[in-house]
Amino acid sequence: MSRQIGEIPTRTFNPGDVIFQEGDDAKGEAFLVHIGTVEIKKLVAGEQKLVNTLKKGSLLGDFALFRNAPRSATAIAAEPVTLMVLPANRLDHMVRSNPALAMAIIRDLAKGPPLARVENVAVTWRPPTGRFAEFAIRYAEFDS
Repeated sequence: MSRQIGEIPTRTFNPGDVIFQEGDDAKGEAFLVHIGTVEIKKLVAGEQKLVNTLKKGSLLGDFALFRNAPRSATAIAAEPVTLMVLPANRLDHMVRSNPALAMAIIRDLAKGPPLARVENVAVTWRPPTGRFAEFAIRYAEFDS
């Protein structure tokens, strides 16, 4: 189900709903967990492995904002979940008009790689580039 929080669109999911599958087209969207818990699973040696659990305030699918690549893992609602939709083409406006959203994104990116290592599968994290990265760096320097 889709709704809005202010000007930010949301999507809701029931427990067990697949938010997106590993390998899906990202469609230039990332999400911020607003309510609930999301499990991140990665296919390793033919088996789904739980690699992370995301809660309120966590970014989900953020690679979609910085590179044109398929989803790197599967996201599943562990309980009722509401996600704030962060479309890449509106992100600049959204962070300028919503400082709390901007700070949540910066804090999450500062944590480092979302999937550092799953057994023998290494996932390389590259820092973001472009206008958003420049904004984040300037904001972080201003805030320190």
